[in-house]
Amino acid sequence: MATTKTATKVIGYVRVSSAKQAEEGVSLDAQTSKLRLYCELHELVLVGVIVDSGVSAKTLKRPGLASALARMEAGEAAGLLVAKLDRLTRSVKDLGILVENYFGDGKHELLSVADNIDTRSAGGRLVLNVLASVSQWEREAIGERTKDALGYLRDEGVKLGGAALGWRHGDARDEHGRRVVERVEAEAATVVRIVELRAAGLTLRAIAATLTDEGHRTKTGGKWFANTVRRVVARTASAA
Repeated sequence: MATTKTATKVIGYVRVSSAKQAEEGVSLDAQTSKLRLYCELHELVLVGVIVDSGVSAKTLKRPGLASALARMEAGEAAGLLVAKLDRLTRSVKDLGILVENYFGDGKHELLSVADNIDTRSAGGRLVLNVLASVSQWEREAIGERTKDALGYLRDEGVKLGGAALGWRHGDARDEHGRRVVERVEAEAATVVRIVELRAAGLTLRAIAATLTDEGHRTKTGGKWFANTVRRVVARTASAA
């Protein structure tokens, strides 16, 4: 007796970032029509279409996308369907994140009408894996360049990171165009007070409470905590 193949359920996702895009043929209605036709041709069940209207693809933090992925994760669908990959993301890095968290290792399917991506097939998985590999290469290359650049700056004696308590980056610049670090007397007095309290045997938590009671301000103007005091103590010790 022949068995009936169960159709794959998918969540549709459509997005436009501006009115101009709608005029250029990627309107929400146009995308939705493409998704419905694709499902009819490929025996897919479209269980819903999630919309992000007027939202950029510069970030994955989009309400519609979050909803679509959550519904897929909840088991409402086996995959996500888009009219074109750039509706999902324009970033190779973000695509890599999506593949790693949602579409890699057969977790869920990803289908794109215009890009001929369908991870139910070996060819579709190959295309997606190539794109994910490019994403990984890009991240590693950026990491290597950043490491080399930071190493060069350290060798040149440049202090990296934000200015420590007691110091700030002023408007003046040195001969290399870097902003000169200036002393902030009020903050420096707080550092001296922390050193005094620590030398007196107070715990980090007790020092934080004392600084708050005495009206000393943190670098950001926030509340003092033991960890905040610990960072100041550590920096002071390394600079000694």
